[in-house]
Amino acid sequence: MEFLNRRRPEPGHAAATPVPDGVPDPAATADGAGAPRDPVEEATFPGRSTHEFDASEQALGDFTAERSLLWLVPLGIAIGALAAGVSLALLDMIGFVTNLLYFQRLAVHLVSPNGNTLGLVSVAIPVGGGLLVGLMARYGSEQIRGHGIPEAMERILINGSQVQPRLAILKPISSAISIGTGGPFGAEGPIILTGGAVGSIVGQLFRLTAIQRRSLLVAGASAGMSAVFGTPVAATLFGVELLAFEFKPRSMTLIALASATADGLRMLMASGGLVAPQPLFGIPSHPELGGLALLGAAAIGIVVGLAAWVMTQAVYGAEDAFQKLGGHLHWMWWPMIGGLIIGVGGLIDSRALGVGYGTIHAELLGQLGIGALAALCAVKLVIWSCGLGGGTSGGILAPILMMGAALGGILGHVLPGASTGVWALLGLAAALGGVTRSPFTAIIFAFELTHDQNSLLALLIAATVAHLVSVLVLRRSILTEKVARRGFHVMREYAVDPLEATFVREVMDTDIYTVAPDRELRDLYGSLREGSRQRRQRLYPVLEDGRLVGVLPWSAVLEAKGQAVTVRDAMIRRMTVAHPDEILRRVADRMAELEMSVLPVVARDDPARLDGLVTQFDLLRARQKLLVEERHAERLLQPVRVGQVASDGGAGRASPPPADIA
Repeated sequence: MEFLNRRRPEPGHAAATPVPDGVPDPAATADGAGAPRDPVEEATFPGRSTHEFDASEQALGDFTAERSLLWLVPLGIAIGALAAGVSLALLDMIGFVTNLLYFQRLAVHLVSPNGNTLGLVSVAIPVGGGLLVGLMARYGSEQIRGHGIPEAMERILINGSQVQPRLAILKPISSAISIGTGGPFGAEGPIILTGGAVGSIVGQLFRLTAIQRRSLLVAGASAGMSAVFGTPVAATLFGVELLAFEFKPRSMTLIALASATADGLRMLMASGGLVAPQPLFGIPSHPELGGLALLGAAAIGIVVGLAAWVMTQAVYGAEDAFQKLGGHLHWMWWPMIGGLIIGVGGLIDSRALGVGYGTIHAELLGQLGIGALAALCAVKLVIWSCGLGGGTSGGILAPILMMGAALGGILGHVLPGASTGVWALLGLAAALGGVTRSPFTAIIFAFELTHDQNSLLALLIAATVAHLVSVLVLRRSILTEKVARRGFHVMREYAVDPLEATFVREVMDTDIYTVAPDRELRDLYGSLREGSRQRRQRLYPVLEDGRLVGVLPWSAVLEAKGQAVTVRDAMIRRMTVAHPDEILRRVADRMAELEMSVLPVVARDDPARLDGLVTQFDLLRARQKLLVEERHAERLLQPVRVGQVASDGGAGRASPPPADIA
């Protein structure tokens, strides 16, 4: 027996890796040549030889992308086109239902129920719509209930990004009925789920991984949002920030191309008069905001950030209230009750009904007084939360935009430095950033909706402050709360995995216990004391003349501890190994794939040269480094008084002032 005690492995190796039969070689593609010495690299990495920065490390990239991504690009573009067509068709369906029921005419252009002359009869319209949606949910698919985005997140998290094809039909129809009959919802939530369904269905027609299907699902969802609002950049950010759960080329590329395709088709339709031109909510030009206006933007961010808590609590408070009816009334009837509340609210302020795009535009133009804004915000909050709590089908973005713009407009009557419409725009962005926890999406979305570049700095402040307040007062957003209530946790923070930034040589154990091949296992077992470090090692490299010839698992020692069996008879000759210059993520993937907890670390150019062992516990040391950076606080710079002389002779201290000269 012997102890291998190399405190630092020799640098720079490359060679093939021996692996068990039938197991793909994880290091077979490694470059076998060491990197030549380079004086520039020596200056860049002081204290580390250039030979150590070998070809394997040079092959590491900032991003991971495979050529198979190119085959998905045409699918992403096709999904963008399909999602655009489905999305715009849904808007026409909503317009058809609204025109037919509220104005008794056959037309498909999108209109608001505001201005109808039906009086009390109009209350029956959302009640009937809720009844139809409840029947469709019970006898068609319960998945049509809800506002779309959490359902899309759930499909991604728990169902391998698979969406039932019938959902792509039932969701837009139920949403058209719900919104067309006066439901105070946006069309974007159902469109996002429907577009995602299109992407998922296309993905299911091909042999793809769950990750690839997820990218296509999110591409379809983002394309739907881009087609409705004409905001391709914001739609891309929305997909990345909310749905993709990663920021990688394999997803971002498809999301961006699908969103761009959808918006390109939308512009073609706008040129033919089929849809409204961009920007959707154009506003008058104004001077660039600065000074007091920026302080006002921060104030709006604080107020609307707190309002995000109110909106979230209102929706899920209403949902909890309906859940209490479960023992007395089947959930199929809940949308009808929500429809009754919506109908009564419409009598108070009919501008709160429907998608409300025209009302949002009026807010941004400053056409509503403070009383009208307050009434609109209050009525919208009540009927929107009760409608969603009842389980009907509709989106949340447009209502959030309307209520945020109303709050901004109300504050705009007392804040100096800008018009009421501009303050409404800041409230709109702050609401989106605070309620959905997507500040970048909120900033770019507000800009693309209005093309108002003079408000960008104020938008940044308002959305960021609202996001800050929201994350401090709310554990989960209005989107992730619904997923959490179904037993799943969604982490919205993205960070570089410590395993991606740490090499094996930084964490491997080089002080290890090795055995000779001719030693008997019963003797080895007897020499390993209970609780000793050597016994806890669990894998013993077998060295013959200082060369690695195999490994001996602790399980093999236990099986033959009472027999006259040698290490050579029980050892594993063909090993799965790690290399010092590998990043820990690759080693962790290898361990997970092969269900192993420890690997020998060998030189690349000499597989028989043992450098150490790496275990699953060593992988945690990469996380430990990050915890130290996050939790260890220290003061690096100390203030120095002028004239104070250090005890070490003045090093690092200011010198005393010179004596006065007579």
